[in-house]
Amino acid sequence: MKANKRTYEIIVEQLREYFLNGDLKPGDKLPSERELASRFNVSRTSIREALRMLELRGAIDIRRGGGSYIKSTEFPLSTEELSSVITKAESHLVYEMLELRRALEAESAYLAAQRSTSSDLEKIRQALEQMVISKNDVEAGLEADLHFHLAIVNATHNTLFIKLIHTMTEHMEDTIRTTRRHRLADPARAQDTLDEHKEIYLAIASGNAAQARNLVEQHITRIRSELSETFLADLGESI
Repeated sequence: MKANKRTYEIIVEQLREYFLNGDLKPGDKLPSERELASRFNVSRTSIREALRMLELRGAIDIRRGGGSYIKSTEFPLSTEELSSVITKAESHLVYEMLELRRALEAESAYLAAQRSTSSDLEKIRQALEQMVISKNDVEAGLEADLHFHLAIVNATHNTLFIKLIHTMTEHMEDTIRTTRRHRLADPARAQDTLDEHKEIYLAIASGNAAQARNLVEQHITRIRSELSETFLADLGESI
């Protein structure tokens, strides 16, 4: 979360500089989400949330399919205040994504336990193995973690499930990155991550559909609870 706050602060300060220098004026179009994401080295999801909050505060106007435009050169909030608002919005986005993942992935695990082939199980196992190898590497571990969950969804052999989950990949990556950074900060919780994924794999491999579903639900519920504690500590108030 703190890294995201710094990102938003940089974006806000850059826009503030543009305003002060007269480089931007009402009606001017901002760079695209892709350009901003590249410039600040963050995901497009983070940029999208930042722009959305700027729009809510009256600084910009987001036109669907047409980009973002400067609405006012009088910035409505200080950098610190805006960062706090966006941090709260980001936390809600993570919570909502975890709720959606819990519903979809728990059922995916249930179906995977019933329908997975030996090839499916091998792909899940390989992703798990890569998670173990990359347990101290945030980015490599993130990729392996994402592959683990996508491999389970693919093992459902349900075309609509697979398409739906794959459209959510970018958002899944953001929430997995947030949870992994949180858990890597505590060796015990980092090991919990590996243990929980191993239990899910074993349940699917053994064909225990009910257990696989319950384990995924417990895994995501536990992460949501842990993140809630962290966000409350960071913000000093209920979210």
